[in-house]
Amino acid sequence: MTSPVHLPATEMLALLRSRQMSAAELTEAHLRRIEQVNGRVNAIVTLSADRAMDEARELDRDLARGVWRGPLHGLPIAFKDLTDTAGIRTTYGSRLFADHVPREDALVVRRARAAGAVTLGKTNTPEFGTGSHTVNEVFGATRNPYDLARSAGGSSGGAAAALASGMTALADGSDMGGSLRNPASFCNVVGLRPTPGRVPDFSRTAAWFTLGVPGPMARTVADAALLLSVIAGFAPSSPFAIREDGSAFAGPLEPGVEGMRVAWSPDLGGLPVDPRTAEVTARAPAVLSGLGAKVEQVELNLTDAEDAFRTYRGWQYAATYGELPGDLLGPNVRWNVEQGRKVTAADLARAEKLRSRLFQKMSRFFDTYDLLIAPVSQVPPFPVEDPYVTEIAGTPMPDYLAWMRSAYWISVLHAPAASVPCGFTPEGWPVGVQMIARPFEDLTVLRAAHAFEQATRHGDTRPPLG
Repeated sequence: MTSPVHLPATEMLALLRSRQMSAAELTEAHLRRIEQVNGRVNAIVTLSADRAMDEARELDRDLARGVWRGPLHGLPIAFKDLTDTAGIRTTYGSRLFADHVPREDALVVRRARAAGAVTLGKTNTPEFGTGSHTVNEVFGATRNPYDLARSAGGSSGGAAAALASGMTALADGSDMGGSLRNPASFCNVVGLRPTPGRVPDFSRTAAWFTLGVPGPMARTVADAALLLSVIAGFAPSSPFAIREDGSAFAGPLEPGVEGMRVAWSPDLGGLPVDPRTAEVTARAPAVLSGLGAKVEQVELNLTDAEDAFRTYRGWQYAATYGELPGDLLGPNVRWNVEQGRKVTAADLARAEKLRSRLFQKMSRFFDTYDLLIAPVSQVPPFPVEDPYVTEIAGTPMPDYLAWMRSAYWISVLHAPAASVPCGFTPEGWPVGVQMIARPFEDLTVLRAAHAFEQATRHGDTRPPLG
């Protein structure tokens, strides 16, 4: 048969379960694909090939005995280089941890492995996940598989590029200011930022911090839901972990959007948007309307999110990375730490008031609408050698964060949000549309994204890598 590496993970599972393909054969196919294209894309930065083959062969022996390990049995997965993997180098994209090998797996790794996933290795990330462009001083830049001269986004850019390139069946990621959604948009895959607490995290320095969340990435919405069904669920390591398990995400993503009340915001209240991105995302409302949704363009004012996000983010960076040697940190991390050291008690009080006011405002908004759709990113993929976007549609960006507002304003809402492929610019660069629902309505987001995906099939267009 032809190589299975671009199949949806759900179809790979069917091949494995029916024994038309072994886990070892599927893992070998992915390792061949990594050898073929990773040198050009630089998405997988630490490869555990021998360990992956050992795990796959063990899973095949299990299946021969009639033991199906779990929902991910035999599926190759690559973990973000921020995610601890016992016995596999995890650098966090930092020179300080270039040779670091964790002793324990992170929760998402433990859950994926227990469900039968095969660990291929680690995907690239900027230093400590800082920024929506995947480049660091340890491994260099990850390139967009649709145009190797362009950024793959970030901070889960390695994961998105690996998925798009057929190097892994599934991938994890994390998202504070758009790090699951932005690279998904840039690389024509699916990234879901779950409701905070849906996928519990562990932190020794900022356990109550809700802006940063782990989540799934995949080539299809059903595959993302599959991974979410495994990594979601209560864990006492998080003080705001949601009590529900992940079983709700394991079933069919039906019904779709018929009768759903959808709000369309082309610029989230006046943000500058590149005309090419605007043209692609403007097609989304008609698709959803054609599927039976009631779509209405709305005017939003989310500007309270700006101060709240920057204040909380700075505080978290100072708390988490402030004691590391500054001369060994990259400029983006240093800048965030410096901003955090300026945060006062009055600043935090103001940020809490702003976020509370915005939460209540959006709670009333979601009394009227089931779903909000908007651009994921304000720009299409930008040149890989640029450190960040400095101008959007004639509007200068004051710093490296500002171009990500369409994603990080949504992070402040405590809401689930997904990026789903929406089409391509005339240059062939991918653009995603962002789908957002009320907090805890992750399934609503997935169902809408699935319906949109099935109607448009933009995700079926694979990169021209050969």
